[in-house]
Amino acid sequence: MLRDESTCNTYNYGDALYWDARYVQEGGAFDWYQRYSSLRPFVRHFIPTSAPVLMVGCGNAVMSEDMVKDGYEDIMNIDISSVAINMMKSKYEHIPQLKYMQMDVRDMSFFPDESFDGVIDKGTLDSLMCGNDAPISAAQMLGEVSRLLKPGGIYMLITYGDPTVRMPHLSRPVYNWKARLFVIPRPGFQTPEGCGSSTKSDLEPVPITEKGLLPADFVLEDPDCHFIYVCKKDDGELSNPPTDGLSRLTVDGL
Repeated sequence: MLRDESTCNTYNYGDALYWDARYVQEGGAFDWYQRYSSLRPFVRHFIPTSAPVLMVGCGNAVMSEDMVKDGYEDIMNIDISSVAINMMKSKYEHIPQLKYMQMDVRDMSFFPDESFDGVIDKGTLDSLMCGNDAPISAAQMLGEVSRLLKPGGIYMLITYGDPTVRMPHLSRPVYNWKARLFVIPRPGFQTPEGCGSSTKSDLEPVPITEKGLLPADFVLEDPDCHFIYVCKKDDGELSNPPTDGLSRLTVDGL
């Protein structure tokens, strides 16, 4: 079941006013898609605890707090909603490893080039894809992410978007990164009776074609799973084309 978000015609998730109103109304804490406990194997494998990390679209999630508890030392959190940022600044003012700034991911010019070793995106690109001028917004955001990553840095995208709808955005050569694709079941998913449980490791990449798509015979164990794209900015160390799930993204265009 390959699809993009089905709620895009209902709310404008790319609009700051929508998020301000939502955070005022709901308050509390909420983690989109996955909690850190589920994502920890990926985060710890690809991003060192001493690395400066940028959490885009942090909202009111506790993922950054959980990362600090797990040893991460420097996490800059940004969100388009001033309501969310003010809430989180107050909540975490006693934790020096956590910093918060109101900012639009399409313009992060406050930060110099190559400021971060890791950028984590849990649903923010998805939100822009539900807003106005989605392809332009996606290009602006991804261009900024690439600019901010140090050579060898990691952009980790957790999304509902399967390769047919995400690769055209991630694959522009100007970003100068390579990507591994992983899948993770949605929270609470249970394998149907009689299907058996998978023996594959979470950190085993999903094979993708030369065009960056899933093979025609690939079957998703959970049809509503989340996709994790781990994009590594070129550091000049890989001279040969990568294989086995590490794909040089060459599909161009928006």
